[in-house]
Amino acid sequence: MTQLPEFSELSLAAQVAQMLVVRASGHLFDHQIQYPSWEPQAKPLRHWLQDLGVGGVILLGGSAAEIALRCQQLQEWSKLPLFLTADIEEGVGQRFSGATWFPPPMALAAIPDQEQAQRYAEQMGAVTAQEALAIGLNWVLAPVVDVNNNPKNPVINVRAFGDDPQTVGKLAAAFIRGAQAHPVLTTAKHFPGHGDTATDSHLDLPVVPHTRERLQKVEYPPFKDAIASQVDSIMSAHLLIPELDKNYPATLSDRILTQELRQNLGFEGLIVTDALVMGAIANQYGDNEAAVLAVEAGADVLMMPADPPGAIKAICEAVETGRIPADRIHASLERIWQAKKKLTALSVEENDHQHAWELQPPPPINLNPLAAPAALTATAEILKASSKVQGQITPSNRQRTVIIVDDLLNCAVLSRKAPAVDIPQKQGYQVQLVDSHTPDPALNNSEFEATLLQLFVRGNPFRGSAEQSQVVQTWLDFLLNAQQLQGLVIYGSPYIYEQLKPQVSQGTPTAFSYGQMPLAQTLVLEQLFRES
Repeated sequence: MTQLPEFSELSLAAQVAQMLVVRASGHLFDHQIQYPSWEPQAKPLRHWLQDLGVGGVILLGGSAAEIALRCQQLQEWSKLPLFLTADIEEGVGQRFSGATWFPPPMALAAIPDQEQAQRYAEQMGAVTAQEALAIGLNWVLAPVVDVNNNPKNPVINVRAFGDDPQTVGKLAAAFIRGAQAHPVLTTAKHFPGHGDTATDSHLDLPVVPHTRERLQKVEYPPFKDAIASQVDSIMSAHLLIPELDKNYPATLSDRILTQELRQNLGFEGLIVTDALVMGAIANQYGDNEAAVLAVEAGADVLMMPADPPGAIKAICEAVETGRIPADRIHASLERIWQAKKKLTALSVEENDHQHAWELQPPPPINLNPLAAPAALTATAEILKASSKVQGQITPSNRQRTVIIVDDLLNCAVLSRKAPAVDIPQKQGYQVQLVDSHTPDPALNNSEFEATLLQLFVRGNPFRGSAEQSQVVQTWLDFLLNAQQLQGLVIYGSPYIYEQLKPQVSQGTPTAFSYGQMPLAQTLVLEQLFRES
């Protein structure tokens, strides 16, 4: 890289571009792009990075090894070091295969020994940061510090550490502490608190009717703990809180981002928006106007604007007309510059070259830290300590396992050799896969005497609901009426487990795991079949 000017010497457009983080596919080739409406092809993406000077990229898709190559490619395209980030709340393996995939954060709150849970949270933060760096990522969009006290929350749910502000704050602080051992950025999200909503902000705008007193008692404490732990960034929530601002959602609200977060809570780090393409914002505000409003509100980084070049142009015009003061942009750029200097693990003041942080080459690829034995052991221990298994299954004749998921075509946790499939098959079970598109006549199959019902259900963004589908209830009712239910296993939602368990007779073996990944399947099923 050639020597570059300080940000104040960059053009206005180049300064604004540094405030954008755009979405891109983790795959290397255009024909592999899975979400073309959000993920640009190589030519425009390279133009945004190389010519416009966009400041960062958020990635999804691909293996950990592929992401390592992708991150090097993106850094080489850019004249300035990039923020490279991903939503890896459950470890790098949650998004990129091959790395460590931890259980959802709520599993930690379910561990009886909370001091041990905090040690696991710290280890989770450290492993996530180390593995992120190993593949080229430098900004961890975690931890979630929302207090999930609404079981029907479709978007936060098990992504939160729990429903108690004190527990959430302690576990989040431990995660941040662990990550800080490595030169990555951490993110507390979603301010001022997305835990008590029944609407998915990916689809529509939630309205939270809480008073300021309630917010200060329940929603704010974990953010205060994160700030005290020196979290690097805080992500806004796309929700309307009339008590704080009757007109604008938090992401676009000066009263919330600047007055509440920056001034009242004293946060000095990066304020980053949640994705601006989400329905809560995109459905009600123009693409470019939303970007301008977010900057006016106090956001330093705009995550996934729908039209990056248009957003840059609109913000520049707002500055040129006086709508946004130039020093508003400069304040954000100063925070961005300080954050990027931190990521190089290099002190500019101690180096002979004042631009040394800008000249650092992309770090070498080193996949050795991925899925290390200690990380896998911790994952298994968390799963075991937080799971529930009652009873055991004795295989019999004419038996099957019915596995229900939301969408078989978009299910990352099942394959031909997934333990949920493989372990019962080895016990002589036939396997039947069901989703919301499976026709009801499948229920009329009467050749089986016993059915092990396995449900993969949890609150997830874009799922629209945290509750089980009608397909689940229909199958459960059928099996109970036919006296075929041999056992019930739920992977994911503790709320669904508590809802369905009373419907099952006491003698029926049941099991629950927060995790849905293959390791979680193995641990639960091995306990259910432990003497088979």
